[in-house]
Amino acid sequence: MTDTPMSPPVGASVWERDLYNHLATHVENESAVLKEYAAAAEKTDSKAFAYLVNLLMDDERRHHGTFAALAASLKTEAELGGAEPEIPYLDLGQADRAQVRELSEQLLEREKADAKELKRLHEQLRDVKDTSLWDLLVSNMRRDTDKHIEVLEFVLRHTPKPER
Repeated sequence: MTDTPMSPPVGASVWERDLYNHLATHVENESAVLKEYAAAAEKTDSKAFAYLVNLLMDDERRHHGTFAALAASLKTEAELGGAEPEIPYLDLGQADRAQVRELSEQLLEREKADAKELKRLHEQLRDVKDTSLWDLLVSNMRRDTDKHIEVLEFVLRHTPKPER
């Protein structure tokens, strides 16, 4: 996990300082949430609840890291020190555009096929939706797949087609 430098960026605009403070506060809050989740997973005698809470903790850890990276990147940008921000610049137009587009299209096709398969599996699990975690887990995977599709479509929208 990225440690968030808690001091606001030097020389930041009012907007940058406000945004940084918002991000840093969120990082602090996420830390508290992670501790609450961990305590809940330890206290329960329900294996199902502990399993689900651990899945939520994985998401919360990722969120914590993302917010910390956003804050660190904002600080790097605002301080104009020349260092690379933790979250890279949107450089899709400067990269090998043909390669980025080709790889994105391949991955997007794979994710769309996965979405169809997960939909089919979700329908098959309808009968056990109230007696197991399976339906819930597949439903969450469907949302993850939708997120993956959104990311790859973003890449394609922001990667110009190569000149011929």
